[in-house]
Amino acid sequence: MSKIIIKNDKGPADPVCFQVKGGLAMKILIVGHFSESAHSKITGHFPQDWNVVVVPPGEEMLQHIADCEVLIPEHIKVDQRLLANAKQLQLVQTGAGYDNVDVAACTELGIWVANAAGVNAQAVAEHVMALILSYYKNIPFLDRFMKNKLDEHQLEYTGGELQGKTIGIIGLGAIGNKVAAFCRAFDMKVLAHARRTVVQADGLVQMTDLDTLLSTSDIVTVHVPLNEQTKQLINKAAFEKMKDSALFINTARGGIVNQTDLIEALQNGELAGACLDVYESEPLPLDSELRNLGNVILTPHTAGMPDARKFHRKRYDFFIANIKRVANGEAPESKLNQL
Repeated sequence: MSKIIIKNDKGPADPVCFQVKGGLAMKILIVGHFSESAHSKITGHFPQDWNVVVVPPGEEMLQHIADCEVLIPEHIKVDQRLLANAKQLQLVQTGAGYDNVDVAACTELGIWVANAAGVNAQAVAEHVMALILSYYKNIPFLDRFMKNKLDEHQLEYTGGELQGKTIGIIGLGAIGNKVAAFCRAFDMKVLAHARRTVVQADGLVQMTDLDTLLSTSDIVTVHVPLNEQTKQLINKAAFEKMKDSALFINTARGGIVNQTDLIEALQNGELAGACLDVYESEPLPLDSELRNLGNVILTPHTAGMPDARKFHRKRYDFFIANIKRVANGEAPESKLNQL
């Protein structure tokens, strides 16, 4: 009899094991804040005879940590303290970002760590373009105007075309390359800065240093992981180098940007606007000043989730394939450590 365990705040769930090729029994633990709809989509996507336990962060999570073999940490830090309770853990599987995982600590304990690099590249790049177009075409304002049934003869607004504008892409991985390709289709000039050497076969992206990118771009978009080198990379000094007319976009990680400096730049006219999907603190506090700024477009960290809130079909397909690999004694794809 196949069984899926869906754990939420309403009651306990007793885990059972599933068998995979090779006879290895596994228990999968997903930790995060999910609605009932998200529960259904996520667990329903796994094979029906797999044991998938979904719990929010908290005390009950620690009970399941003790005997899970696979951990998918959506809203928790995987550090030495947590790992001390994870006696059976074999794989920590994340999405594209893995700044919440202590990879070195996992390696010391013989635990694989893998992310899903590139899986959400199309989704995030499309979201970036949607934000850019919404900003320059003033879509949020025009939508409110129409729905408020105002006199169209009194309509006044500013907008712009993308053709001829320069976009600066910080980080030229899977997502950055997708954004570059989309922007070229809009006849934009594309600059990029990357810590590692990037070879451009088509020659359509001009690699440059960060200062030149910041000072010459009409749009600056961030696509780097959050780590010690990129933490608060975009701060007051960076905003001072940007054009007063520039648009800043962040769909990567909130910690890459000093949010206080960003708000000050937006309020003082040092920056024309911003489009944000990620924040220093998530969910974005209800009293955040960002919610009150008319030159900002906000989305709730959904750039990489095109199928539904907290669900991305391609991502979970990747998770399932990687779990099967580890269950069969193989190394996971997109591994972040060596065992």
